[in-house]
Amino acid sequence: MPSSMKDDLATFLKGFAMGAANVVPGVSGGTIALITGIYERLIDSLKSFDLEAVKLAARFKFGDLWKTIDGRFLLALGLGVVTSILTVAKVLKWGFSEHPVLIWALFFGLIAASIPSVGKMVRQWTLSVISLFLMGLLIAVSMAFLTPASECENVLYLLLCGVAAMCSMIIPGLSGSFVLLLMGNYELVALDAVNNLRQGDLGEALPIIIPVGIGAVVGLLVLSRFLSWLFKTHHDKAVGAITGFVAGSLAIIWPWKDTVKEQFEKNGEMKEKIVSFENWHLPDFSAGSTWMELGAVAVGVMLIVIVEMFARKNQKS
Repeated sequence: MPSSMKDDLATFLKGFAMGAANVVPGVSGGTIALITGIYERLIDSLKSFDLEAVKLAARFKFGDLWKTIDGRFLLALGLGVVTSILTVAKVLKWGFSEHPVLIWALFFGLIAASIPSVGKMVRQWTLSVISLFLMGLLIAVSMAFLTPASECENVLYLLLCGVAAMCSMIIPGLSGSFVLLLMGNYELVALDAVNNLRQGDLGEALPIIIPVGIGAVVGLLVLSRFLSWLFKTHHDKAVGAITGFVAGSLAIIWPWKDTVKEQFEKNGEMKEKIVSFENWHLPDFSAGSTWMELGAVAVGVMLIVIVEMFARKNQKS
């Protein structure tokens, strides 16, 4: 296989992993991008959607535009993300319904194992970097105790959901899905709308997905410029804060806690939504299911180890 095709396949798989992470409340696709070594390239590619890109498009210089925005990379990554969201959403909806602790345990292992990978990107741990790490840690932990809002299908609110969710998706350690959960629209956007789209029910899916998508694009273009500047001028401080976000998100993902749900009526049908978490506790080691859950944590850790091995191999080559 030509090296260019191998690169495209690797980028597609990284996008697939990012898409899967973004569907799970508490897990950030930005964390996956960071530990797989594509984060800064992704930010720079998104930042390239500027006035110069518009001028190239207006002059029909699509070849130059494609190179300017790193189109091949974005296409492979985007296809991976979309494929993952359309396929993983259904699996995760079933998993959270039937085996929620196993799903949380798998992603807890993924995120816990990624913390050293993120932290070692800091070149020098100064007092200011440590302070920002602690600030990021406290912000992420505090999110676990916030009370979610009620579901809302207002177009302006959906636009705001798109902006907020995309901003948090692209910042490692801040979960777009968890932000949607806090805004009350996780079930509506991340599960119902995506599954309706996958099943071809466009009448139900598009009125939700279009405004959320527009908000997401706006948030993405604005934030990418800020993050690109931040990484170039304050690299260690930015990574220190991100490491804190990633570490703090473990409080949200901790598998052994009680999920508080609330029933509500929608279109004449009774549904449930997550409204908060409570009673964080240690696993019951006398229960057989606990060892399966710990095994899921181990699988998550091993997946990160494998991803890092491939990332180091690619860097050397």
